[in-house]
Amino acid sequence: MKNRYIKIAGTLNLLTAFLHLIAGQIDLVNPLLGSSLTLQQKGELTGAWHIVTILLFYTAFIVLQSGFRNRGDQNFQKLKSLAIFYILSGIPFIGISVWFGIFAPQWILLMPIGVLLLFGLRKPTDDE
Repeated sequence: MKNRYIKIAGTLNLLTAFLHLIAGQIDLVNPLLGSSLTLQQKGELTGAWHIVTILLFYTAFIVLQSGFRNRGDQNFQKLKSLAIFYILSGIPFIGISVWFGIFAPQWILLMPIGVLLLFGLRKPTDDE
């Protein structure tokens, strides 16, 4: 197991959480709240947005804890599941980009977290 990759994945995860919290609030949530959607729609979409923020911070905590406390072996399955989750989470943004002809860049942050975790979970070879 390579803690360096897990630490980088956790750091990228934490930066993504802060970016989501700050830039997302400014660019997406604030305009949403000023839109003509119903109060119910605004409330549910804002709640879902903040659930994602919580997930980003929580998963960053799990990954960083595993990387810095050398618990990757104990958390192998949990980290593998998170890696797959992050890779799969990027797919809808690629699909949205193609379907609507826009650039939804969220996958640029989400998918590398998963790939880095998978690299960190690889068994070391003799020359590593």
